[in-house]
Formats: sequence, C-alpha cells, structure tokens
Amino acid sequence: MKRERVLDPVERSSEVLFGLIMVLSFTGTISVTSAGREEVRELLIGALGCNLAWGIIDAVMYLLMLVIERGRSLTIGRAVRAATDAAQGRQYLSESLPDELAGLIDDEALERARTRLVALPGLPGRPRLHWRDLQGALGVFLLVFLSTLPVVLPFLFIQELQPALRVSNAVALGMLYIAGHVLARHAGIRTVRTGLAMAALGVVLVGITIALGG
Repeated sequence: MKRERVLDPVERSSEVLFGLIMVLSFTGTISVTSAGREEVRELLIGALGCNLAWGIIDAVMYLLMLVIERGRSLTIGRAVRAATDAAQGRQYLSESLPDELAGLIDDEALERARTRLVALPGLPGRPRLHWRDLQGALGVFLLVFLSTLPVVLPFLFIQELQPALRVSNAVALGMLYIAGHVLARHAGIRTVRTGLAMAALGVVLVGITIALGG
C-alpha cells in the first residue's frame, strides 16, 4: 500500500515560497555599488538566522494547528454522541462539513457516519500528536530553512558581488517557478503559466516586503 506523504504538494510549495521570500527580502537590499564583503556577510548571516527562527516558528504553528483541528473534531464527535436524537446528530455532522461537501453528503451517508461514531467505545480525552506529525513539523522547518541555502551559496563561491547577485536572483526565480509548477500540476492547471506567475508574484511580494522595511 502506498504510504501517504507527511506534507502534501501545496504545503511543501508554500513553505518553500515563504522561505524564499524571507531570504530575498535580505538579498534584495544588497547594493552592488556600495556594499562591501563584510556588509554582505552580515546580511547573509541575518538571512540564515531569520529563516532559522521562522522555520522553528512555522513548525510550532504547524503542530498547533493540528491540535486545534483535532480538538474541534473531538468536540463535534462528543456533540454527536450526546445528541438527544439521530436528526440532531446528523445536523452536527452536516454543519461540520466544508461548504463544498455539505451539499454532496445526503442524510443516509450522514446517518451511517453518525451510527459508526456513536458505536465507538469512546473518544480520546484530548487531541494528541503522533510521530508523523513531528515528521511533518520537521519537514516544515527544513523546507523554510533549506530554501535559504541555494540563494545564499552564490555569495560564498563567487567573489565578485555583481555576478553573485545575478546568480542568486536567477536561482531564486527558478525555485519560485518550480514551486508554482508543482502547485499547478497538483491542481491540474497550466504549469508553465502558473510557474511564471508564481515567480512574478514572488518578485512583487519581495518588493513589498523591502518597501515596508522587512
């Protein structure tokens, strides 16, 4: 049986996009005409440190959202089990469904779900995290932090600042395109157009971030 991935393509691409925008907000402030190697070094250390911190924060938020979602599911489950009649239990289940699914699930399907839920011997007392959740959090952290490295490496291996900046920007745009391409393939839409749109969007977001002092 094929094992389900810890993070889906949307989550992976979103984390890479976030990390890229963060690091580009630093490299975008480098001035070829006035920046010295020491200034560039400080900016790169700041970029790595910022993405390290945000990778940790994003991983913690990932786990927190899982706990909140599972807590909500437990609350709904307890409400269904405590319902005074079957109709009320089905209503609780129906109200918990996303709008896109609510109209597709009939009363018969809701009743089957309600019956199975009521038949369970019990529900967990509180939401719990599992090993795969920790793997997902680690994946979030690594995607945010490691997306910094390809953009930073040109400054470490190319002595001249202007070529290093050009290579760095080209790498960042390429990664933005790939992130858009992956999202488009997952959604079943045009990959090339979406990849180019993602690259353009990334440039705009970085410009806004820099303009706001990010």
